[in-house]
Amino acid sequence: MSDPAASRTGPGRGRATDRPGPGRRAAVIALARAVCVAVGLVAAFYLLPLEGRRTAATWALLACGLLAVVMVLVWEARAIVRSPFPRLKAVEALAATLVLYLVLFASAYHLLESSSPGTFSEPLTRTDALYFALTTFSTVGFGDITARSQTARVVTMLQMLGGLLLVGVAARILAGAVQAGLRRQGRASPPE
Repeated sequence: MSDPAASRTGPGRGRATDRPGPGRRAAVIALARAVCVAVGLVAAFYLLPLEGRRTAATWALLACGLLAVVMVLVWEARAIVRSPFPRLKAVEALAATLVLYLVLFASAYHLLESSSPGTFSEPLTRTDALYFALTTFSTVGFGDITARSQTARVVTMLQMLGGLLLVGVAARILAGAVQAGLRRQGRASPPE
């Protein structure tokens, strides 16, 4: 006969499997961190004083911001390699990098419009600037907001090119970091 206590604690039953395992817990933590970073960056975008800047300040912000995006990407790639859960860390890294990239361009668009009204087809609030950055990045481009000035068009083209690079190059870098992290742990899947 079988032991009733053993059948209650077997696979899929009992206290040992009621608690989330380390992988599930790590996934929840990674998701929470990604959401916190995204909320923090968007909150900073809305709270930081951006009005009253000149076009030179916009270019400086854009240059420093793009450098920050690259630095965050490199730092995150190194963190992925050392992480016990490299795939989760890669998702977290991509979320942080994308939100930083979008907030950076939304800030640039908002600064351009506030320093030179009429730069866009309509005045841009912060929400409008974030909306324009997101529709440009996602290549949806509804056409309700358009860049009118040459400066705004150049910044928009930079975002388009940067978005392509971010999707292509950053994804490749992060995937390579995941593979390096898995190899470091001895869990790499064999190449197909």
